[in-house]
Amino acid sequence: MSDDNPHSSNGSAKKGWIDKIVQLVQGEPKSKEELVEVIQDANQRELIDQNTREMIEGVLDVSSQRVRDIMIPRSQMVTLDVSHTIAEILPTLTKARHSRFPVINEDKDHIEGVLLAKDLLKFAFTEEASTTPLSEVIRPAVVVPESKRIDKLLKEFRSERYHMAIVVDEFGGVSGLVTIEDILEIIVGDIEDEFANEEALQDDIRRINDKTFAVNALTDIDDFNQYFGCEFSDEEVDTIGGMVTHAFGHLPGRGESIDIEGYRFKVRTADRRRLVQLQVSIPEDKALQLSIQE
Repeated sequence: MSDDNPHSSNGSAKKGWIDKIVQLVQGEPKSKEELVEVIQDANQRELIDQNTREMIEGVLDVSSQRVRDIMIPRSQMVTLDVSHTIAEILPTLTKARHSRFPVINEDKDHIEGVLLAKDLLKFAFTEEASTTPLSEVIRPAVVVPESKRIDKLLKEFRSERYHMAIVVDEFGGVSGLVTIEDILEIIVGDIEDEFANEEALQDDIRRINDKTFAVNALTDIDDFNQYFGCEFSDEEVDTIGGMVTHAFGHLPGRGESIDIEGYRFKVRTADRRRLVQLQVSIPEDKALQLSIQE
């Protein structure tokens, strides 16, 4: 008889979910927060799995972020000098293992174009490599402003079929570069290069820009403290992921962030049991301290 009771807890739960779906179909929810709540509710009820939830939330992140939020900063750009020959730039290509390189004249504010590594294949094992200037094989560079929305840039990447753009500030100076992989990583998580060496794959802390780092959630708090010169306590938990989870009071999902003693921790990837990778933004004084040490 309890199944016929319209006031049963199970019936109310089902009705609550149905109401949310109806709202979604009718143009609701009315805010991003409400939409995220619907997605999280669907995940908890196992209507969608964790990976699907993370991808949907990643798409929402893409629509709200700007190029400046994900670009590779100017200081970390690997560039080639347009005055060099193909043979002269080969050591740089071999070491960096990128597929595309900005080509500059004098400094990074003077971008001459972009080199696609595949365009050098025709020069392999030929004497032309030692005499052909880089200027003869580069392609035009695509330039975008820091303020451009990421979803619009992704649409341009797809329609125009290019994979990298040079980012400029409001004064026209080069502030970094952005690739289609940088955008896709927001949606699907980190994309590791198939040629990445084992040491790089095992790094617990990886710099993204001057103030932002990708950190393995299993990094020991002691190692984190030593790297950043901070003093987080390890009395209750041993890892950074454990510390962040404890600070939330629950297992956070992808995209959730929290400030702890001046450090901002944002969840990049997580599964149903634990955090996997965090994005950590450090205080200004710590960023300056690290740059001096390096």
